[in-house]
Amino acid sequence: MRMKLKLKTVFVMYFMVSLIGLVYALMQLGGRCDCADHDRPKDQTISHLHGELNRLQEQLKKAMAPKAPKKSNLPTIYVVTPTYARLVQKAELTRLAQTFLHVPQLHWVLVEDSAHPTSLVRDFLAASGLTYTHLHILTPKDKKLQEGDPSWLKPRGAEQRNEGLRWLREMGVAAGEKSPAVENAVVYFADDDNTYSLQLFEEMRYTQRVSVWPVGLVGGMRFERPVVEGGKVVRFHTGWRPSRPFPIDMAGFAVSLRLVLANPDARFDGEAQMGYLESSFLQNLVTMEELEPKADMCTKVLVWHTRTEKPKMKREEALQKQGLGSDPAVEV
Repeated sequence: MRMKLKLKTVFVMYFMVSLIGLVYALMQLGGRCDCADHDRPKDQTISHLHGELNRLQEQLKKAMAPKAPKKSNLPTIYVVTPTYARLVQKAELTRLAQTFLHVPQLHWVLVEDSAHPTSLVRDFLAASGLTYTHLHILTPKDKKLQEGDPSWLKPRGAEQRNEGLRWLREMGVAAGEKSPAVENAVVYFADDDNTYSLQLFEEMRYTQRVSVWPVGLVGGMRFERPVVEGGKVVRFHTGWRPSRPFPIDMAGFAVSLRLVLANPDARFDGEAQMGYLESSFLQNLVTMEELEPKADMCTKVLVWHTRTEKPKMKREEALQKQGLGSDPAVEV
């Protein structure tokens, strides 16, 4: 981008200098001349310079005019991300958005766990530079983790992912199966605290049904992954209940949008027992034999199940008791 700006600046400066030179030449021709002979009449030279001046002005206008963005023939990747209000929310979304900015033809479907859209997320998305859709749906209180509950006790983000699926289906019906927004498009469920390699998105982009790959730092292991033999997934390398229909992390698969549209009842079961949330969705779409192994036949880790440490606010709380807390108007 910087190189493009520099070249454009040089281009503009070149034409400005040319224009100044032509104007100066016209002024000189308009003055008195003691020359006895001319190679051609003065009026013909002036006319020629006027023509050059007009030509340069037109080229300058074209160079300065904003250009329409080029249409991409790449399949669209719809990334569905559940998010919820917490101290690190904006930091997590910033890190994620700055990854997505490097991925062409990506549409971010960000779904808040909230009864209404929050100004923090709304303003963040508006300034992100991404193509996005902002949704919200509140998780029922009885399905939410309470303070002190272990993270595995209840499925998280099921309502938000299902809301993303609802929007995708409505959009798909309205746009039509053959529209660029739908044809060959891919759906990926990306949590806001994971870490993603840019290569991962190119691996998933041409998913036909359901593509899969390893996930690092998950399930108390260095990685979990599908095991591939003869180009087919035959089992999963996992340390917990490998007998599950699909013992895979949410970050470890992508789905064709057409497959989602063809199976309107496929959704995440918010009542699923621990570790079965992914299976509750995938078992309605695909069999193990149909899975498409990516990332060099599932031998490369391109996504990591990272988690940001919860900030300790002891000093902040102490200052608040003294009436000296940080300004609440400053958005963090």
